[in-house]
Amino acid sequence: MDDYTVLKVIGEGSFGRALLVQQKSSNQLFAIKEIRLPKSLSDTQNSRKEAVLLAKMKHPNIVAFKESFEAEGHLHIVMEYCDGGDLMQKIKQQRGKLFPEDMILNWFTQMCLGVNHIHKKRVLHRDIKSKNVFLTQNGKVKLGDFGSARLLSNPMAFACTYVGTPYYVPPEIWENLPYNNKSDIWSLGCILYELCTLKHPFQANSWKSLILKICQGSVRPLPSHYSYELQYLVKQMFKRNPSQRPSATTLLSRGSLARLVQKCLPPEIITEYGEQILDETKICKQNTPRKNGMCTSHSILL
Repeated sequence: MDDYTVLKVIGEGSFGRALLVQQKSSNQLFAIKEIRLPKSLSDTQNSRKEAVLLAKMKHPNIVAFKESFEAEGHLHIVMEYCDGGDLMQKIKQQRGKLFPEDMILNWFTQMCLGVNHIHKKRVLHRDIKSKNVFLTQNGKVKLGDFGSARLLSNPMAFACTYVGTPYYVPPEIWENLPYNNKSDIWSLGCILYELCTLKHPFQANSWKSLILKICQGSVRPLPSHYSYELQYLVKQMFKRNPSQRPSATTLLSRGSLARLVQKCLPPEIITEYGEQILDETKICKQNTPRKNGMCTSHSILL
């Protein structure tokens, strides 16, 4: 920590603390996640996995990794500082005033781009929620907090153990079924619903009732002034059968999101995504178009 001055604590959780720091050598601001290292070797290795996974993620819509080091019984993960706070704070600040649709679609496209990037690398985030989506003052949206992430052995693999925040956990988890990256898509749908209503899609007075509601999968419609496209997106992401949920690539190849991709990414990244998303768009066009140009393709690309 010698090269960093701690300015303030910006978050606390079961893992430890998040600190806003200034690097002495460059005067730049960074966020440091300070994780208490467990006593057992295997648990310590698990704690280190977050830093290893984060170091592999280089994308404008993923919180950038700078370095990690261990000191005084803690693992320190140094990351870029997102000066616009997180999406949960943003939703609370609205005090009931709904976001405009173009803002929702812009943010959602950027979230999908981040999720698409990690899924291409066979990583499941497993804790996608509004508190783990960060904003910058210049309008960038970045997916962060990979403390629960899991690397799959191959693109068709399924996982069996899950950690996540109950409001965002999909039905297949509560039903003790194996899951894949479509569990992240359900969680992403929960955030999209929150952005449109400022409320969780599934709410209840007890965990038992909450789990029951999630497993039934029925949610109240979005406010009527939002477009059919948004209503349709939410409906597709809340399919009870994971194989019927669209992949992040499929989401990015449809309607407004396909048009927004070029605005959200720098040219060199667009080239990287171009072929994958163009292929998906062709598949989309071959299917029967729906209202507002939405397509009925149910790609289950991983």
